[in-house]
Amino acid sequence: MMALAVDVSRFEGVPMAPPDPILGVSEAFKADKNDLKLNLGVGAYRTEELQPYVLNVVKKAENLMLEKGENKEYLPIEGLAAFNKATAELLLGADNPVIKQGLVATLQSLSGTGSLRLAAAFIQRYFPEAKVLISSPTWGNHKNIFNDARVPWSEYRYYDPKTVGLDFEGMIADIEAAPEGSFVLLHGCAHNPTGIDPTPEQWEKIADVIQEKKHMPFFDVAYQGFASGSLDEDAFSVRLFVKRGMEVFVAQSYSKNLGLYAERVGAINVVCSAPEVADRVKSQLKRLARPMYSNPPIHGARIVANVVGDPTMFGEWKQEMEQMAGRIKNVRQKLYDSLSAKDKSGKDWSFILRQIGMFSYTGLNKAQSDNMTDKWHVYMTKDGRISLAGLSLAKCDYLADAIIDSFHNVS
Repeated sequence: MMALAVDVSRFEGVPMAPPDPILGVSEAFKADKNDLKLNLGVGAYRTEELQPYVLNVVKKAENLMLEKGENKEYLPIEGLAAFNKATAELLLGADNPVIKQGLVATLQSLSGTGSLRLAAAFIQRYFPEAKVLISSPTWGNHKNIFNDARVPWSEYRYYDPKTVGLDFEGMIADIEAAPEGSFVLLHGCAHNPTGIDPTPEQWEKIADVIQEKKHMPFFDVAYQGFASGSLDEDAFSVRLFVKRGMEVFVAQSYSKNLGLYAERVGAINVVCSAPEVADRVKSQLKRLARPMYSNPPIHGARIVANVVGDPTMFGEWKQEMEQMAGRIKNVRQKLYDSLSAKDKSGKDWSFILRQIGMFSYTGLNKAQSDNMTDKWHVYMTKDGRISLAGLSLAKCDYLADAIIDSFHNVS
């Protein structure tokens, strides 16, 4: 007779991981059977009918790919050449001298997360003593990325709960106090989770301090064109630093502005001081990428290259971006109007209008956010962030009732 295996599993010491604070929101939302439920947790664009949206220009680009009958061969480690050219030009401007002089090392990577992770591995290998400064608060995955890459980090002040605005003085003071040569992670536009961006004048001051301290600016650009509706306006901060002659890291994503969430298409760009430096940096990024994921996927990269490379499709994309950004702006205005009309306490809700992009930082604490979910079936992250991209004009009054109740009646 066969002996029964009685040994304890080798995985006995592996604990259950906690649910992801963002993706776990969607799982809870799906389990809720209430008809009034709202999912304002995940940053993904929805139509006014709250349905996922595939851009028309993406469908055109995919049809073009089918007509060409392109193959599915492996890409080089650095990705699709046409994509890398297009993405650097989109970020920096096609006529930017740093592109013409060969100062930019660009690698296609696995959307924003993969690009950040690749850069973090580069920092850990070649700047092992450096620390990364991260805004407080920041996107929930930033800390995970640097923790897993074993890169130490600390926070700089960013959000001021008293004004529900930017703590600019605290931000500058913390960047000034950081050890010389630190990496400063900056949100290029539409800061996540707050929706609060520095003004152009404040960006100038931030650049001054980073230059004086010999820090390395590291931009996370996840919303270019999606925040204001303008690709150039949303690239202002990055281009400002580059124009000053600074060496810069920039991670890019096409999840939001082209709706390519599942394609995992993005890039890591490093603007360097000389062409030979850019060549060396690119060679080492490729060396890091090879054992990490070998080479990136081709489908999304071809979509981006086709859209950006065709003047007609590029124009159509800009129109669709403006429409998406415009819908979110309309929802933001309607939510503010509903809150102002319904709340008789005199509270000033105008901070909602001063924020930009798909998110609004409501100022609700964890207990108040729990009330939003438990009582009102509004699913959101526990830091008070809501995704306006998942809200419709028709649901603004209901959401306003939930926010007012949670803010005033839950301590």
